[in-house]
Amino acid sequence: MHKVIIYTSRIAALFVVIFLLISCDNSKHDNNLIIFHAGSLSVPFKEIADNFNKEYPDINVVMEAAGSRTCARKISDLHRECDIMASADYKVIDNLLIPKFASWNIKFAGNEMAIVYHDKSRGSDSINSNNWYNILLQDDVVYGRSNPNSDPCGYRTILVAELTEKYYNDNGLKNRLLDKNSNYIRPKEVDLLSMLESNVIDYIFLYRSVAEQHGLKYIVLPDSINLGNPKLTKFYQTASVEISGKKPGEKITKKGEPMVYGVTILNDAPNKKAALKFVEFLLSKNKGMAILEKNGQSSLIPSSTSTFNNLPTQLTNFATE
Repeated sequence: MHKVIIYTSRIAALFVVIFLLISCDNSKHDNNLIIFHAGSLSVPFKEIADNFNKEYPDINVVMEAAGSRTCARKISDLHRECDIMASADYKVIDNLLIPKFASWNIKFAGNEMAIVYHDKSRGSDSINSNNWYNILLQDDVVYGRSNPNSDPCGYRTILVAELTEKYYNDNGLKNRLLDKNSNYIRPKEVDLLSMLESNVIDYIFLYRSVAEQHGLKYIVLPDSINLGNPKLTKFYQTASVEISGKKPGEKITKKGEPMVYGVTILNDAPNKKAALKFVEFLLSKNKGMAILEKNGQSSLIPSSTSTFNNLPTQLTNFATE
C-alpha cells in the first residue's frame, strides 16, 4: 500500500511538472511579438531586438525577413499572423496593406542604391562611379538583382537602369543592362550575397546600408541615379516600372522616388501592446534610430504621413501631418 501511494505521488508530481512546462510555454507564446521585415533590415533589427529585450525581457521577439512585397503578401494573401510590418518601401504598406490590414504608416529611414562587389569580381580593379555600367555589360562579367515583384530592391534596380540611360544620354542602355544575366534574379537582394561570396556572380545591385553592414566593397552611384537624394525627386519620377498589384493580373506603375522605409502595426495584431512598445523603441532617437544610423541608414524621424490621424497616441511624436 505504501508503494502504491509513493507511485501515485510520483505520477501526480510528474503531471504537475508537465502542466507547469506547458503553462510556461503557452505564456511565452502568448507574449510573442511577430515582425515581418525587409531583408535589408535584418542586421539592424537583430541588434534593435536584442537591445529591446534588455528593457522588455518578457517579450519574445520573432522576426521573419523577406522581400517587402512578399512580407505584405504573407499578410494579405496567406493571412499569416503578424504584429509589425517594416518595409524597405513605405508605399508597399500604402498600396498592399492600407486600409484593410493596417491603418497607418510611419516613414522612418532612408537608403540608397549601390553596386556591390569583392576583390575577385572581374573588372574590380578598374570599376568606378562613372564606368560601372560598361563593366557590368562585359561578356565575362555576371551580375545579380532581385525580383521586382517581390522586393523593392528589384524594382529600384530597374528604375536605376532607366535613370542611368537618361543621365548618360545612352539610348537603349536600360534594356542592355536588364536583358543581361536575367537568370540571376532572386526573390530578395540578400539572397544574392551568398552567390557573390562564392564567386558565382561578380556584382549585385544592392542597398548601400547592406554593403556596409556586411563589410563589402561598393561603388557609390551619382545622386541622379542612386535614389537617395530627396532634392532630385523630380528627376527620379521620370523613370517608372510596372509591378504586380493587389489582385492577380493587376499592375501598379511605380515611379522613381527617394528611398524611404515604412513601418506599421497590423489592425488585427495579436500582441498590439508589445508591438507599440517595440515601434516606440525603434523610432526613438537614442535607441532604435541610433542603431539604424550606425548601420548605414539615415533617420527620417519625424516625417510626414497622410495617416497621421490614425496613429496611436504613443507614436504621434514620431510623425507630422
